[in-house]
Formats: sequence, C-alpha cells, structure tokens
Amino acid sequence: MAESETLRRFRSFATASLRHGEIGEPALDGVRVEPDRALLWVGRWCEAAVAAAGERGDLLDAALTPLRQRFATGLRGQQLSRRATRAKPAKRRAVSGAIDRVADAFLAVDLDSGEIADANPAALALLGVERELLLGRRATRHIDRDSRELWTERLESLGESGEGQRFRVIWRDEFLSPVAVDVNAAPHLTRRRRLALLTARPVASGA
Repeated sequence: MAESETLRRFRSFATASLRHGEIGEPALDGVRVEPDRALLWVGRWCEAAVAAAGERGDLLDAALTPLRQRFATGLRGQQLSRRATRAKPAKRRAVSGAIDRVADAFLAVDLDSGEIADANPAALALLGVERELLLGRRATRHIDRDSRELWTERLESLGESGEGQRFRVIWRDEFLSPVAVDVNAAPHLTRRRRLALLTARPVASGA
C-alpha cells in the first residue's frame, strides 16, 4: 500500500540523516499518496520509536522532529531547501544509542485480520523470511504458543482503548527458533483500517 511505502522511505531517510548528522532530502520519486494520511503513519511510527528509546526518548524525539518537518514538506510537493542542516557533533554522539532503536524490528499488523501489513528489514532478518512472503501472513504464525494469549490481549486492548502497549513475548522465526522481544505498540486507527504499529527489540541474554 502507498502509506507503508511512504513510511519505509521515511525510515530510510531518518536513519540516514541521523547517522550522517545532517538533514538531506528524502527520496520521494514515484510516491503517490495522500499526504495527511501518510504523515499520520509517520507520526505513529515516530511515537513508537521514541517510546522504545527509553531514557533517550526526549532526545530522539527532538532529533526526529525536524526530519518529520522536512519529509512533510517534500511529501506535500513544496520546494525543499538545498542547504543541508548539519547537526552538532555533541548531539550526534548523544543520539547514537537511540539511533539503533530506530532500526529495531518494525511491524504493522491489521487489528481486524491479524495479518502483517508492513515490515522493515530488521523484522525480516529477525524472522528469517522474505518480505513478499511475510506480508499478508497472520502475525500469530510467528508468536510462540505460550505468548499468543498475551499477544492477542494486548492488541485487542490497543484497538479498544487507543492507548499504547508495552509487553514481552516470544517470537518464532521461519525455522521455529525462539527469540524473546520487548514490544512497543502504538495504534493507527482510521475509518478504513485499524493497525497496530509495533517496534520490537530482542531481549538481551539474562535480562
């Protein structure tokens, strides 16, 4: 879908900009999408990324804000400034830990069908499956049996209350190998579709 492709482009744009310490121009060639709808996806993803950043959430939010503004400007077809805004070295160092969290596994799950609507490369690598095979697949296929009840309860609560959820579950990759992940879920609820936008980070050994 157009919104998920736009979100993928924002993720790539944000990660590259933060790593290089400057705000470049987003690659939007060929994107055909209603800006406000797509930017709502971007906003929800940013909220989930900030929540996943923990103590560095405020710092990451401050770093993402100008990126969202530049991306929105480009998406709405306005002339982008050609002058790159260079981040201060101290700020780049401060957000270095938070940048890694932006690259956490990301999934968009349809709350009504339970199917996976979008996934980033980190999620594909974690689950050991190609994108075209994962999209449209029921998310519970990759949830350990002992975690399915909690997974279902939390996503139902997300859809009913509209409030973000944090929980830990066991995922199973394509080869049924288990991996414990901490999940941050944010809602994306519209008249046309109800989605859960999730970031997941593998739990460190012994945690």
